[in-house]
Amino acid sequence: MKAALDDVLVRCDVGARREADPVGFAHRYPHRHDQELVALVAASVAFGNVTTIRAKLEDLLARVGPTPALVADDARRVRDRLRGWKHRVFVGDDVARLLAGARAVQRAHGSLGTLFEANVRATGSIREALGALCDAIRSAGGLRRDGARRGPAHILPDPRGPSASKRLLLFLRWMVRPADGVDLGLWSIDPAGLLMPVDVHIHKLARNLGLTRRRDASWRTTEEITRALARFDPSDPTKYDFSLCHMGMLQRCPSRRDAARCEGCAVMPVCIHWRGRPSRRSRRDSDSVEGRQRG
Repeated sequence: MKAALDDVLVRCDVGARREADPVGFAHRYPHRHDQELVALVAASVAFGNVTTIRAKLEDLLARVGPTPALVADDARRVRDRLRGWKHRVFVGDDVARLLAGARAVQRAHGSLGTLFEANVRATGSIREALGALCDAIRSAGGLRRDGARRGPAHILPDPRGPSASKRLLLFLRWMVRPADGVDLGLWSIDPAGLLMPVDVHIHKLARNLGLTRRRDASWRTTEEITRALARFDPSDPTKYDFSLCHMGMLQRCPSRRDAARCEGCAVMPVCIHWRGRPSRRSRRDSDSVEGRQRG
């Protein structure tokens, strides 16, 4: 299993895949405050079709301009710039409040990471520290969770609940894991404590690899998948996330044996649907050898 997962890492074209991923937007900015804000927004709106997500982020960041932190210092200014923007359940006002709230936390504490790190030291819990960071941003930005619209609550959920909190854990991975061309390594937290951001691709792959049997995308499923991956690298259990997710996107990983869609998949030898079964390519090679021998 570890050999297969490491093969996925090696095969991943990091440069190309980063530019097809929301994290690519954070790499466009040289300053830490801008990187934190852009990464938070990119992760927060990252659900649905990735092509649509990136198009919406391009539009959003073009409206904000080259210095998001400077613009977010003025809540009214950022709301004006994002008026009319929309993506799924989110409207421009939701993102404007997210940016203004996060920027207020940056001004109060020096950075989002400084507050998060302090909360980790105080509570000893990544989950509780993440919840406290969300509380601070929500309060500072006026993101009310009890309104009639779903957007204000959904854009920054509470990780203390039962859901997988995929978008928040994705943001956390970008901030914490060492800079490797994908993640930014801005926050001084041990990556051993990170949890896998479980989206539809990771959940399906995890079930196919036997890392979980759970059918729900819940926090318990996230913990189970993370524990399974920690067997292969306890110091950095989320290091496979980016490459596995993008492999799942490219392969359109199915929930059963599918010779066409599974062809060339790096984890095919350890997939529960193929374990012990030759791939279509190996069968062709075997038939070719047998034919030459008969000839």
